[in-house]
Amino acid sequence: MNAIWQSLSNLGPTSRKVCFGLGIAVVCFLFAFPVLWLVLTSLRPQSGVFYVHQGTEFTLDSYFQVLSDPRIVAAFVNTAVIATLATVFSILITVTSGYMLSRFSGLISRGWFGTIYVFRCIPYISWVLPLYFVTQSIGAYDTYLGLLLPHIAVHICFFSWLMKGFFDGIDPSMEYAALIDGCSRWGAFYRVALPSAIPAISALAVLCWLFTWNEFLFALILTGQNTPVLTVVIAQFVHEMGTEWHLMSATAVLGLVPAFFLTLFGQKYVIRGLKI
Repeated sequence: MNAIWQSLSNLGPTSRKVCFGLGIAVVCFLFAFPVLWLVLTSLRPQSGVFYVHQGTEFTLDSYFQVLSDPRIVAAFVNTAVIATLATVFSILITVTSGYMLSRFSGLISRGWFGTIYVFRCIPYISWVLPLYFVTQSIGAYDTYLGLLLPHIAVHICFFSWLMKGFFDGIDPSMEYAALIDGCSRWGAFYRVALPSAIPAISALAVLCWLFTWNEFLFALILTGQNTPVLTVVIAQFVHEMGTEWHLMSATAVLGLVPAFFLTLFGQKYVIRGLKI
């Protein structure tokens, strides 16, 4: 590695730019190639999925078959609803949680910080079995509520730390001025701190939605026939009769579309949020 770095340092500015461009192109290819292969597989007939690189026979039959399956359509709707609700409730709690951790240092704040710290130290895969028994006992298994609560808990534990960092980067002097002018603490938070944190909140909203949209483990354990979820439905194309690669690929490509557009339109907020 040192020899490679030494060789690059001996190159001229133009050569270094060319090497840098080639490196970026290789990285982009490594990321884009699996997606391209997935799209090509979804466009091939069932008999040609193992020969994606051969032949010119392409069809949209896999997409029509997927979109005509009520269970897959229900999975898309359920996943979108759960992702949206989990994002809304998580942001409502996480913003106030991060503000409290940033601006207060009392017993309640320290206790809350210790609580989310402990939960972040525990791998959330270890929550699955207790959550299964809890949702069974309260009648929330295979319902929106039974799947929303674990996602919200994970989001609160992780994103409260991030929101604390964002609020730490906001100068509190304007909030002090608002308090002097007669605002309550909630008024200063709502009128001063919250507008300043909009880029950070937008970034966290995008990340929350994508995390829930792509999550598999909670969906696998806590859902059944009543609330099918997209990631679980995709996994069910692998069964005892083989793997339906064409349908799995078509469903995966359709699942990429909402995430792609959300990321496309939300990237500027994510970048602005990370710069705070």
